[in-house]
Amino acid sequence: MTDDPAKALKEFQPKHKFFVGIDSDGCAFDTMGIKQRECFCPWLIGYFGLQPVAQAARECKDFADLFSKTRGANRHKTSKRIIKELLPTHPMVKARGFKVPDFPHYFAWVDDPDSLLSNAGLQQAIDAATDPDHNPEAKKELEHVLEWSEKVNAVIAEIVKGMPPFPYVRESLEKMAPQADLIVVSQTPCEALTREWQEHDIDKYVEIIAGQEMGTKTEHIRIAADGKYPSDRILMIGDAPGDMKAARGNNALFYPINPGDEQASWQRLFEEAFDKFIKGEYAGDYEKKLIAEFDACLPELPPWK
Repeated sequence: MTDDPAKALKEFQPKHKFFVGIDSDGCAFDTMGIKQRECFCPWLIGYFGLQPVAQAARECKDFADLFSKTRGANRHKTSKRIIKELLPTHPMVKARGFKVPDFPHYFAWVDDPDSLLSNAGLQQAIDAATDPDHNPEAKKELEHVLEWSEKVNAVIAEIVKGMPPFPYVRESLEKMAPQADLIVVSQTPCEALTREWQEHDIDKYVEIIAGQEMGTKTEHIRIAADGKYPSDRILMIGDAPGDMKAARGNNALFYPINPGDEQASWQRLFEEAFDKFIKGEYAGDYEKKLIAEFDACLPELPPWK
């Protein structure tokens, strides 16, 4: 019997009157670009047979994972979006008459609400399809995707090193930690998160580092904070719509780190926004103004549409 991955969240007890969840990739650390472009994208092209339209794949990857409403979403959801939705509409793909490969068993797994969208979840699906009479094609396809996902994790571990937190992250953590319980809320694997936070000696400011193995971001906040703090004393800091969704799913407040303007966003949190949160002045017009700025940073449609 394996330990419950979310045990630390379930057993967490407040030390302060306020709770702050903090996303990691692209929010605390400037790692989104290097991870997506140098680690995910080359192997997405290689494993999913997109070599003839590699440039289009890179543009779709940039849009889906960095500069649109799906920024920061689970790797499997955005991979499906790229392959199934974005690539077929790209002008290069159309001009070359390229037939984008289909991965029906993988996409069905991604769309299944009961799927745990992680390497462990993929392995569970593979194990469920081990009976040769069950669906050998499904097993083969899911094994291929798992191999890709594990390869990406290995490349990230090899390449993404020495990436410091954004300016004003450390100062903000130092300011918040004496007044609020801080938890990392992320869909990055726990191993990578822990390594990055420890590498820069900022793990000491947070109570828990919660990654994809512990559930969704919404679940992280619910398990750790629900019933332990009033909703107006729970704040999620993030750089993607999924972070805001996690906050709203818990009736919590959201502070956006604007993509492309991260330093100014952290400076504003340090100098102004966190104080408003502590004083009970954050909710309402102030939060609405910040979210409107954030929303304008991330369009829904790609440039070619």
